[in-house]
Amino acid sequence: MKLNTTTLLFLCSLLNTVSVAQDYFYNNQYYETDFLFEGGLSLGGINCFTDIGGRPGNGKAFLKDFNGQNTRFCGGVFVNLSYRYAISARLELSRGTIMAYDSILKNDPSEGQYRYQRNLHFKSSVTELLLLTELHPTVLFYDGQRRSFFSPYLVGGVGVFWFNPLAYLNGEWIELHRMHTEGQGFAEYPDRKPYRLTQMNFPVGAGIKFECSARMNFRFEVLHRITRTDYLDDVSTRYIDPALFEKYLSPLYASYALQLHDRQQEIDPLSKTVPNAIRGNSSRNDSYFTVQMKLSFVINRERR
Repeated sequence: MKLNTTTLLFLCSLLNTVSVAQDYFYNNQYYETDFLFEGGLSLGGINCFTDIGGRPGNGKAFLKDFNGQNTRFCGGVFVNLSYRYAISARLELSRGTIMAYDSILKNDPSEGQYRYQRNLHFKSSVTELLLLTELHPTVLFYDGQRRSFFSPYLVGGVGVFWFNPLAYLNGEWIELHRMHTEGQGFAEYPDRKPYRLTQMNFPVGAGIKFECSARMNFRFEVLHRITRTDYLDDVSTRYIDPALFEKYLSPLYASYALQLHDRQQEIDPLSKTVPNAIRGNSSRNDSYFTVQMKLSFVINRERR
Protein backbone atom coordinates (compact mmCIF):
# COMPACT_ATOMS: atom_id res chain seq x y z
CA MET A 1 0.00 0.00 0.00
CA LYS A 2 1.34 3.40 -0.95
CA LEU A 3 1.34 6.26 1.53
CA ASN A 4 0.74 9.77 0.29
CA THR A 5 2.47 12.84 1.65
CA THR A 6 -0.45 13.82 3.92
CA THR A 7 -0.49 10.40 5.60
CA LEU A 8 3.27 10.49 6.23
CA LEU A 9 3.06 13.95 7.81
CA PHE A 10 0.21 12.76 10.02
CA LEU A 11 2.18 9.72 11.22
CA CYS A 12 5.27 11.82 11.96
CA SER A 13 3.16 14.26 13.92
CA LEU A 14 1.60 11.43 15.90
CA LEU A 15 4.99 9.91 16.76
CA ASN A 16 6.28 13.28 17.89
CA THR A 17 3.22 13.76 20.08
CA VAL A 18 3.72 10.36 21.74
CA SER A 19 7.39 11.18 22.39
CA VAL A 20 6.51 14.45 24.12
CA ALA A 21 3.76 12.77 26.09
CA GLN A 22 6.20 10.16 27.41
CA ASP A 23 8.36 12.90 28.88
CA TYR A 24 5.29 14.58 30.36
CA PHE A 25 4.06 11.50 32.21
CA TYR A 26 5.80 10.17 35.35
CA ASN A 27 4.37 6.74 34.51
CA ASN A 28 1.16 5.34 33.10
CA GLN A 29 -0.77 6.46 36.19
CA TYR A 30 0.64 9.90 37.14
CA TYR A 31 1.47 13.15 35.39
CA GLU A 32 4.95 14.62 35.69
CA THR A 33 5.56 18.16 36.96
CA ASP A 34 8.56 20.46 37.11
CA PHE A 35 7.99 21.29 40.78
CA LEU A 36 7.37 18.59 43.38
CA PHE A 37 6.06 19.48 46.83
CA GLU A 38 6.64 16.98 49.66
CA GLY A 39 5.83 16.71 53.34
CA GLY A 40 7.60 14.21 55.56
CA LEU A 41 8.95 12.84 58.82
CA SER A 42 12.53 12.36 60.06
CA LEU A 43 13.68 9.74 62.58
CA GLY A 44 17.20 8.88 63.70
CA GLY A 45 20.02 9.54 66.14
CA ILE A 46 21.78 12.67 67.38
CA ASN A 47 25.24 13.07 68.93
CA CYS A 48 27.68 15.89 69.69
CA PHE A 49 31.32 16.94 69.86
CA THR A 50 32.03 19.07 72.95
CA ASP A 51 34.72 19.52 75.62
CA ILE A 52 33.24 16.80 77.84
CA GLY A 53 33.94 13.09 77.44
CA GLY A 54 35.38 12.06 74.11
CA ARG A 55 37.74 9.27 73.13
CA PRO A 56 40.79 8.12 75.17
CA GLY A 57 43.95 10.21 74.94
CA ASN A 58 44.23 13.88 74.09
CA GLY A 59 41.06 15.60 72.96
CA LYS A 60 40.76 15.33 69.19
CA ALA A 61 38.68 16.99 66.51
CA PHE A 62 35.44 15.75 64.95
CA LEU A 63 35.01 11.97 64.43
CA LYS A 64 38.27 11.16 66.21
CA ASP A 65 36.52 12.16 69.46
CA PHE A 66 33.25 10.33 68.74
CA ASN A 67 31.46 8.40 71.51
CA GLY A 68 28.67 6.29 70.04
CA GLN A 69 27.29 5.56 73.52
CA ASN A 70 26.02 9.14 73.72
CA THR A 71 23.75 8.80 70.67
CA ARG A 72 20.13 9.57 71.45
CA PHE A 73 16.86 9.57 69.51
CA CYS A 74 15.79 12.59 67.46
CA GLY A 75 12.91 13.33 65.14
CA GLY A 76 11.30 16.04 63.09
CA VAL A 77 8.98 17.13 60.33
CA PHE A 78 9.79 18.87 57.04
CA VAL A 79 8.44 20.23 53.79
CA ASN A 80 10.44 20.10 50.56
CA LEU A 81 10.06 21.82 47.19
CA SER A 82 12.18 20.39 44.35
CA TYR A 83 12.72 21.50 40.77
CA ARG A 84 13.20 18.85 38.09
CA TYR A 85 14.89 16.50 40.58
CA ALA A 86 18.03 18.65 40.48
CA ILE A 87 17.69 21.12 43.33
CA SER A 88 15.32 21.53 46.23
CA ALA A 89 14.61 23.78 49.20
CA ARG A 90 13.68 22.20 52.52
CA LEU A 91 12.28 23.69 55.73
CA GLU A 92 12.69 21.33 58.69
CA LEU A 93 11.78 21.45 62.39
CA SER A 94 13.46 18.84 64.61
CA ARG A 95 14.20 18.02 68.22
CA GLY A 96 16.62 15.74 70.08
CA THR A 97 18.81 15.44 73.17
CA ILE A 98 22.60 15.71 73.22
CA MET A 99 24.76 14.60 76.14
CA ALA A 100 28.30 13.75 77.24
CA TYR A 101 30.06 12.76 80.46
CA ASP A 102 33.66 12.53 81.60
CA SER A 103 33.03 9.32 83.54
CA ILE A 104 33.09 7.46 80.20
CA LEU A 105 36.91 7.67 80.47
CA LYS A 106 37.10 5.94 83.87
CA ASN A 107 39.42 3.16 82.70
CA ASP A 108 41.54 5.28 80.36
CA PRO A 109 45.22 5.21 81.45
CA SER A 110 46.26 7.94 78.97
CA GLU A 111 45.92 11.74 79.06
CA GLY A 112 42.15 11.24 79.01
CA GLN A 113 42.41 10.46 82.71
CA TYR A 114 42.46 14.23 83.33
CA ARG A 115 38.99 14.54 81.84
CA TYR A 116 37.76 11.63 83.93
CA GLN A 117 39.05 13.34 87.08
CA ARG A 118 37.39 16.60 86.00
CA ASN A 119 34.13 14.66 86.40
CA LEU A 120 31.78 16.94 84.47
CA HIS A 121 28.70 15.97 82.47
CA PHE A 122 25.74 17.58 80.74
CA LYS A 123 22.62 16.96 78.73
CA SER A 124 20.55 19.37 76.68
CA SER A 125 17.45 19.26 74.54
CA VAL A 126 18.05 20.82 71.14
CA THR A 127 15.22 22.25 69.07
CA GLU A 128 16.10 23.60 65.64
CA LEU A 129 14.57 25.13 62.54
CA LEU A 130 16.62 24.60 59.37
CA LEU A 131 16.46 26.03 55.86
CA LEU A 132 18.33 23.63 53.59
CA THR A 133 19.22 23.17 49.93
CA GLU A 134 19.63 19.76 48.32
CA LEU A 135 21.77 19.38 45.19
CA HIS A 136 21.35 16.18 43.14
CA PRO A 137 24.30 16.03 40.71
CA THR A 138 23.32 12.76 39.00
CA VAL A 139 20.42 14.52 37.26
CA LEU A 140 23.07 15.98 34.94
CA PHE A 141 23.46 12.52 33.41
CA TYR A 142 19.73 12.10 32.72
CA ASP A 143 19.25 11.61 28.98
CA GLY A 144 15.49 12.19 28.98
CA GLN A 145 14.73 8.50 28.53
CA ARG A 146 15.76 6.68 31.68
CA ARG A 147 16.30 8.28 35.11
CA SER A 148 17.60 6.37 38.13
CA PHE A 149 15.32 6.15 41.14
CA PHE A 150 18.41 6.43 43.38
CA SER A 151 19.82 9.93 43.75
CA PRO A 152 22.80 10.81 46.00
CA TYR A 153 22.82 14.45 47.05
CA LEU A 154 24.68 17.13 48.96
CA VAL A 155 22.83 19.26 51.49
CA GLY A 156 23.63 22.50 53.31
CA GLY A 157 22.04 25.62 54.67
CA VAL A 158 21.48 27.70 57.77
CA GLY A 159 19.43 27.24 60.91
CA VAL A 160 18.51 28.53 64.32
CA PHE A 161 18.52 26.29 67.39
CA TRP A 162 17.69 26.48 71.08
CA PHE A 163 19.59 24.57 73.78
CA ASN A 164 19.91 24.61 77.58
CA PRO A 165 22.69 22.54 79.22
CA LEU A 166 21.75 20.76 82.44
CA ALA A 167 23.74 18.86 85.09
CA TYR A 168 22.49 16.39 87.68
CA LEU A 169 22.94 17.34 91.33
CA ASN A 170 21.28 15.95 94.47
CA GLY A 171 18.38 14.36 92.62
CA GLU A 172 17.56 17.18 90.19
CA TRP A 173 18.71 18.60 86.87
CA ILE A 174 20.11 22.13 87.24
CA GLU A 175 20.26 24.73 84.44
CA LEU A 176 23.96 25.48 84.09
CA HIS A 177 23.45 28.70 82.13
CA ARG A 178 22.13 30.39 85.28
CA MET A 179 25.13 29.32 87.34
CA HIS A 180 27.76 31.32 85.37
CA THR A 181 30.17 28.45 86.06
CA GLU A 182 33.08 30.08 84.21
CA GLY A 183 32.36 33.63 85.38
CA GLN A 184 30.39 34.64 82.30
CA GLY A 185 29.26 38.22 82.85
CA PHE A 186 31.42 38.78 85.95
CA ALA A 187 33.44 42.02 85.98
CA GLU A 188 36.60 40.10 86.87
CA TYR A 189 36.36 38.24 83.55
CA PRO A 190 35.41 40.88 80.95
CA ASP A 191 36.25 38.56 78.05
CA ARG A 192 33.69 35.96 79.15
CA LYS A 193 30.28 37.14 77.99
CA PRO A 194 27.09 35.28 78.94
CA TYR A 195 26.29 32.87 76.14
CA ARG A 196 22.91 32.92 74.39
CA LEU A 197 20.69 29.85 74.48
CA THR A 198 19.40 30.67 70.99
CA GLN A 199 22.11 30.39 68.34
CA MET A 200 22.64 29.99 64.61
CA ASN A 201 24.07 26.86 63.06
CA PHE A 202 25.32 25.93 59.61
CA PRO A 203 24.36 22.39 58.62
CA VAL A 204 26.31 20.50 55.95
CA GLY A 205 26.00 16.89 54.90
CA ALA A 206 25.06 14.29 52.33
CA GLY A 207 22.40 11.72 51.68
CA ILE A 208 20.75 9.43 49.20
CA LYS A 209 17.18 9.60 47.99
CA PHE A 210 15.13 6.67 46.75
CA GLU A 211 11.82 7.07 44.93
CA CYS A 212 9.66 4.31 46.41
CA SER A 213 6.70 5.24 44.23
CA ALA A 214 5.08 8.19 42.51
CA ARG A 215 3.77 9.30 45.90
CA MET A 216 6.54 8.33 48.32
CA ASN A 217 10.26 9.10 48.71
CA PHE A 218 12.81 7.75 51.18
CA ARG A 219 16.06 9.45 52.22
CA PHE A 220 19.04 8.43 54.33
CA GLU A 221 21.01 11.48 55.46
CA VAL A 222 23.95 12.50 57.64
CA LEU A 223 23.91 16.17 58.64
CA HIS A 224 26.58 17.95 60.70
CA ARG A 225 25.87 21.28 62.41
CA ILE A 226 28.67 23.81 62.67
CA THR A 227 27.90 26.22 65.52
CA ARG A 228 29.22 29.55 66.73
CA THR A 229 29.29 28.62 70.42
CA ASP A 230 31.65 26.62 72.66
CA TYR A 231 29.02 26.31 75.37
CA LEU A 232 26.72 23.49 74.26
CA ASP A 233 28.09 21.69 77.34
CA ASP A 234 28.69 24.83 79.49
CA VAL A 235 32.46 24.14 79.34
CA SER A 236 34.92 26.29 77.39
CA THR A 237 37.89 27.78 79.21
CA ARG A 238 39.37 27.96 82.76
CA TYR A 239 38.23 27.73 86.38
CA ILE A 240 37.41 30.94 88.20
CA ASP A 241 37.80 32.06 91.80
CA PRO A 242 34.84 30.29 93.48
CA ALA A 243 34.45 33.14 95.98
CA LEU A 244 32.94 35.22 93.17
CA PHE A 245 29.79 33.11 93.06
CA GLU A 246 28.65 34.54 96.39
CA LYS A 247 29.38 38.04 95.11
CA TYR A 248 27.21 37.80 91.98
CA LEU A 249 24.64 35.07 92.62
CA SER A 250 21.83 34.50 95.08
CA PRO A 251 22.68 32.23 98.05
CA LEU A 252 20.84 29.30 96.41
CA TYR A 253 22.49 29.73 93.00
CA ALA A 254 25.90 30.34 94.61
CA SER A 255 25.54 27.04 96.45
CA TYR A 256 24.68 25.24 93.21
CA ALA A 257 27.49 26.94 91.27
CA LEU A 258 30.12 25.99 93.88
CA GLN A 259 29.17 22.34 93.48
CA LEU A 260 28.74 22.34 89.71
CA HIS A 261 31.70 24.33 88.41
CA ASP A 262 34.25 21.94 89.96
CA ARG A 263 33.29 18.33 90.69
CA GLN A 264 36.71 16.77 91.07
CA GLN A 265 36.33 16.23 94.81
CA GLU A 266 33.45 13.82 94.15
CA ILE A 267 36.14 11.43 92.86
CA ASP A 268 39.12 12.58 94.93
CA PRO A 269 38.17 14.39 98.19
CA LEU A 270 41.74 15.65 98.49
CA SER A 271 41.67 17.33 95.08
CA LYS A 272 42.19 21.10 95.04
CA THR A 273 41.57 23.24 91.97
CA VAL A 274 43.27 26.61 91.70
CA PRO A 275 41.70 29.53 89.79
CA ASN A 276 42.77 29.72 86.13
CA ALA A 277 43.43 25.98 85.91
CA ILE A 278 42.29 24.44 82.63
CA ARG A 279 38.61 23.46 82.58
CA GLY A 280 37.95 23.28 78.83
CA ASN A 281 39.44 23.99 75.41
CA SER A 282 38.22 27.23 73.83
CA SER A 283 40.14 26.72 70.55
CA ARG A 284 37.26 24.79 68.94
CA ASN A 285 33.53 25.45 69.02
CA ASP A 286 31.11 22.67 69.88
CA SER A 287 29.04 20.93 67.21
CA TYR A 288 26.47 18.19 66.79
CA PHE A 289 25.17 15.92 64.05
CA THR A 290 22.31 13.63 63.11
CA VAL A 291 21.98 10.37 61.17
CA GLN A 292 18.39 10.08 59.99
CA MET A 293 15.92 8.26 57.80
CA LYS A 294 13.34 10.48 56.12
CA LEU A 295 10.03 9.42 54.65
CA SER A 296 8.16 11.95 52.53
CA PHE A 297 4.93 12.03 50.57
CA VAL A 298 4.51 13.91 47.27
CA ILE A 299 1.49 16.16 47.57
CA ASN A 300 1.04 17.70 44.12
CA ARG A 301 1.58 14.80 41.70
CA GLU A 302 -1.78 14.12 40.02
CA ARG A 303 -3.26 10.98 38.57
CA ARG A 304 -3.82 10.78 34.81
